[in-house]
Amino acid sequence: MSGNILIISTMQGMEQCAASISQETKTDVQVATTRRAGIAALRRTEYDVVVVEEGLAEGDPEWADQVWHNASMAMPLQLNFGISGCARLSREIRAALARRMADKNLARRAAAVDIANELKSPVTGLLLESELALRDPGVSPTLEPKLRHLVELAGSIRERLRADAEGLGARA
Repeated sequence: MSGNILIISTMQGMEQCAASISQETKTDVQVATTRRAGIAALRRTEYDVVVVEEGLAEGDPEWADQVWHNASMAMPLQLNFGISGCARLSREIRAALARRMADKNLARRAAAVDIANELKSPVTGLLLESELALRDPGVSPTLEPKLRHLVELAGSIRERLRADAEGLGARA
């Protein structure tokens, strides 16, 4: 796994836990030990997962709202570190990273399908127009090879869009 994780916690020993999680998950784990440091870190860096100590969030709901707003696309986790040990925190982070990866892949597929759908009609129009131009008896001999090449390119693009859409559509 790879990723960038922020843990906002005032709990003693969190740096050691973060180092263990970093090694176990192959991620960069940063610890912010104050509310202010947590917000500052979120403004500086984009994170994949943001973990907030439950006591900090419940003690200042406005701050917690600001954290979740600044977390952007990060997977949010709010845990009671008093009853959740480092092993559970590590499991929760691994699960959040897996969910984030799945969400990213789904978004990529949806974007690819949208782009393919937007391009299908113009590419088909380009293909038809260039084929019609080739059939015109008044087409000049110097223009004919260029039009044939254009037909080949448009056909190739259309086939690729069709194949990509079929492949993505089955998984989306």
